[in-house]
Amino acid sequence: MLIQEQIIEKIRAYDTIIIHRHQRPDPDAIGSQLGLKGLIEKNFPGKRVLATGFQEPTLAWIGTMDTVEDTDFAGALVIVVDTANTERIDDARYDKGHFLVKIDHHPNDDVYGDLLWVDTQSSSASELVARLAMEQNLEMDAAVAASLYAGIVGDTGRFLYPATSAKTFEVASFLHQYNFDFSAISRKMDEMDAKIAKLTGYVYDHMDVDENGAARIVLTRALMQEYQVTDAETAAIVSAPGRIADVQSWAIFVEQENGTYRVRLRSKVAVINEIAKRHEGGGHPLASGANSYSLEENEAIYQEIKEAVKNARS
Repeated sequence: MLIQEQIIEKIRAYDTIIIHRHQRPDPDAIGSQLGLKGLIEKNFPGKRVLATGFQEPTLAWIGTMDTVEDTDFAGALVIVVDTANTERIDDARYDKGHFLVKIDHHPNDDVYGDLLWVDTQSSSASELVARLAMEQNLEMDAAVAASLYAGIVGDTGRFLYPATSAKTFEVASFLHQYNFDFSAISRKMDEMDAKIAKLTGYVYDHMDVDENGAARIVLTRALMQEYQVTDAETAAIVSAPGRIADVQSWAIFVEQENGTYRVRLRSKVAVINEIAKRHEGGGHPLASGANSYSLEENEAIYQEIKEAVKNARS
């Protein structure tokens, strides 16, 4: 039996289904989570389906989370989407259900769950959920299609990133059959507030770039307060360094309230997810996240990026 068929069988078997995704969500996390929720509700109307996790204000345009009580997990099917390791699952109660399914497109370094569908060749978890609908002949509507399309657009950088494949375009074409404003989604992904535009200018003015194209920028708490941006809003400038032709790989260090740093790593060629793994993170070869606990660790991460870029160019 195909893994997709096994997932459908599990959905049939449970009355309550709770869907999780990763902390600090991006469009793919929310899109795949709410897209799967809507897909189940449409095809299995007798099910109670809940989406749990932090309500990220900047992504409320995709959809909202549900209130989930501890008692909801009793005898429930739990599905975690777009989350490579258990430490990153939003809502630590994911292990309180009766059965756990993992649907993900990141490297399967943390093999958790009772049933796993992990496909690192897929652009996004949203692509996987859309494939579930396509391959299992599930009904879909415009709202579900819009959520999944948003997730795909987000994780492919509007179909620019290397993970975009022929299958990705096939899935996007399938979703385009439904009556939603796909152009509006792309515009939403691309637009920014004036404060983000000003912060982008700061990044270009203050970014360090070495002779091989390894770049870094540090966003301190004081700087974010000056520009009136939140930690989540800094995600809007992640791709900015890559627009410079000479920049090959880069790290954005975002200071947290407790003095640690959230590290966003991106690259055009050099593989950087191994760097992320060495610093409590992970992700895709060219797009990863990590954590740093000091300025010294920030420097160590940047030196590792410089070495990776140097080796990739040699």
